[in-house]
Amino acid sequence: MESLRELYRIGRGPSSSHTMGPASAAARFREAFPQADSFQVTLYGSLAKTGRGHLTDVAVKDALAPYNTCVVFHTEAAELRHPNTMDLEAFRGGERLGGWRVYSVGGGKIEIEGQPSTAPQDVYSLSTFSQIRAYCEERDLRLWQFVEESEGPEIWNYLMDVWKQMKAAVYAGLHTEGVLRGGLSVQRKAKYLIRQRHIDESAETRENRIVCAYAFAVSEENAGGGVIVTAPTCGASGVVPAVMVYKQEQQGFSDTEMVRGLAAAGIIGNLIKTNASISGAECGCQAEIGSACSMAAAGLAELFGMDLDQIEYAAEVAMEHHLGLTCDPIGGLVQIPCIERNAVAAMRAINALSLANFLTHTRKISFDMVVKTMYETGRDLFSKYRETSEGGLAKMYAE
Repeated sequence: MESLRELYRIGRGPSSSHTMGPASAAARFREAFPQADSFQVTLYGSLAKTGRGHLTDVAVKDALAPYNTCVVFHTEAAELRHPNTMDLEAFRGGERLGGWRVYSVGGGKIEIEGQPSTAPQDVYSLSTFSQIRAYCEERDLRLWQFVEESEGPEIWNYLMDVWKQMKAAVYAGLHTEGVLRGGLSVQRKAKYLIRQRHIDESAETRENRIVCAYAFAVSEENAGGGVIVTAPTCGASGVVPAVMVYKQEQQGFSDTEMVRGLAAAGIIGNLIKTNASISGAECGCQAEIGSACSMAAAGLAELFGMDLDQIEYAAEVAMEHHLGLTCDPIGGLVQIPCIERNAVAAMRAINALSLANFLTHTRKISFDMVVKTMYETGRDLFSKYRETSEGGLAKMYAE
């Protein structure tokens, strides 16, 4: 598996696969053709069908600026190798210089057809939770110690930057009001949630309100093009920060303990990314929100000092009950139902932690099994329910 640096990426929203990936591809393409004076970018599949809502065209044009760039949305293409496919062409004086076919495969990562993979070398030799658990149990290691052994102590500086940005996104979102651009007139709600105490608020109600406010805050920052951390994607970036920031404030965990929790969460995200998918276009929202919930549950379990069996159960429960979740963003925007889903998943991660505390010894399903199930479920989903905005809420919604 790759480094956690490839999973946790700091960048601008609203989509790792539809904004960050295409922008990265365009920037690299421009470097490859420095003599070009104009470009054409053709978007296919999910990039074409939801690209406007995800600001794909804006991200690509910004990356290729100041040169003239024509963006074509080709929505009818079939038989694509990956649902997030794009062609980039460079021109000088009207003459074509060359082109690339690029796949945005999730989490901001891209693959260029016909070119050797530029992906970083794997730093983890083990690629299933059962392997990692056996290795750690044999050596009496916690997951964060396994991460340090695999990545080196320098990973903590990177994860500390990730943690600082997660907190910054929470606090930025809590202090911002207004309507998100895109045409749906979605009002930012995080500031309202954090300020409006229930008239008879119990401890449980307060926890729900605060955690949801934090999830809304990051998700609204993402939808507004703010700087967030993919965890594992932009569209699901609110779940992990919401629960981790809340628990630090509630329990007084140190920043060192927090990044250890992020390391454990990262292992879970990496396993899903390696053995299944974190792309909504490939496997539906279960691959994004489900993965984020699973990561958050594992991170919390690490924070609270649970054993490996309990961490696995928390992560498994969180994913199992997102199986089949469709990706149907209205208007292709990462707003409805995406923002609320982050809040609901954050609370579900806390619920998974509680179940793991009591019921781990009764479990029948392994984390590896539920990851495999998620991938098969996602591949079986009708294409309209995999980030095309052609089915579900996106189809049923009327202004």
